[in-house]
Amino acid sequence: MIEVKNLKKSFEEDGVRHEVLHGISATFYDGKTNLIIGQSGSGKTVLVKNIVGLYKPDEGQVLYDGRDITAMTPLQLKQLRNEIGMLFQGSALFDSETVMGNVIFPLKMFSSLSNEEQRERAQFCIDRVNLTGSEGKYPSELSGGMQKRAAIARAIALNPKYLFCDEPNSGLDPKTSIVIDELLSDITHEYGITTIINTHDMNSVMGIGENIIFVNRGHLGWVGNKDEIYDVDNDELNNFVYATDLFRDVRLYRREHRAKR
Repeated sequence: MIEVKNLKKSFEEDGVRHEVLHGISATFYDGKTNLIIGQSGSGKTVLVKNIVGLYKPDEGQVLYDGRDITAMTPLQLKQLRNEIGMLFQGSALFDSETVMGNVIFPLKMFSSLSNEEQRERAQFCIDRVNLTGSEGKYPSELSGGMQKRAAIARAIALNPKYLFCDEPNSGLDPKTSIVIDELLSDITHEYGITTIINTHDMNSVMGIGENIIFVNRGHLGWVGNKDEIYDVDNDELNNFVYATDLFRDVRLYRREHRAKR
């Protein structure tokens, strides 16, 4: 579990201090898909960067199972990062490495496993994301969805307790996006990972949003789940969620269906 308590962050531009995060508090649970949503410029990316330690907050705490990342020594921070998996927006695979080479890379860098054990672990992760038979292929030979699955295999290679995903469905077609969502959800539940997904994809929100954090102009705008989000009396959230006709129609259908019961 990751807890964020009264997190504040500001940046200076042209001699003026601009506050981006205004005292956000939130909890991200083990074994659940925790989604951070919000409009561009809302502060959600800054929030994630504070959580993973890329930024140091001006005030507040970030607790990883009770361990405050803001008070850690460089050695403690390095040890914590060995427990974190990262799935980047563009997959960020090494073009010169095969699927096996990409997945085995963090094991060579950060584990004490033997060469044989590294290969066994990498093969397990490749099989888990349904890429068996693609071990020798290079990223340029893979579809976008296969690249994303290879990146997920690499992200879970070190058996992380915490998994951060930045726009995992970016650039993918709707059908492939569902496959990636379901894979992330399955892995989260199977291994009890604290998974945090930064996303704009409302299909992901409605599909796998077990714990949803809505960030609005640097404030915590709403917390709930995919079943509750349709019926929230929150103008800012509704303007974000129902920006497309599809979700407005779903909300209308739900309300009409309830009225008939």
